[in-house]
Amino acid sequence: MSSRLDIVQDYFRRVDAGDPSVTALFTENVSFYFPKFGPASGKAALVEFGERIRREVPELVHDIDAFRYIVDDDHVVVEGTESGRLRDGTTWPDGEISQGRFCSVFAFEDDLIRRMHIYVDPDFGNADQARLEALRD
Repeated sequence: MSSRLDIVQDYFRRVDAGDPSVTALFTENVSFYFPKFGPASGKAALVEFGERIRREVPELVHDIDAFRYIVDDDHVVVEGTESGRLRDGTTWPDGEISQGRFCSVFAFEDDLIRRMHIYVDPDFGNADQARLEALRD
């Protein structure tokens, strides 16, 4: 396993544990994207995002052992599943609409993450009824 895969797995373990030292895995000017948060850059913005998402999602678990990876030069792509609990007590995935699927793309500068884009439907609890009704039978 490459060092970069180890770093990516370490990232997910730290996120799941709510470990603030996760920022040590990133460059100072990291750029990142998360739906509804949008694009941002820098460790301060990454910390702000982490605080916001942790308030909304106090329990988060990634199924690291079942991840699928694509590694190409300085990039690691992860396809996986996650589960958790929202602050209102709602748990996901529900196995029907919410599947807990995500894809994250990491780019590295040496052994630090310089770019991270997370592709996920952040409507973990299926609260967006207008889109559910428009897209489901």
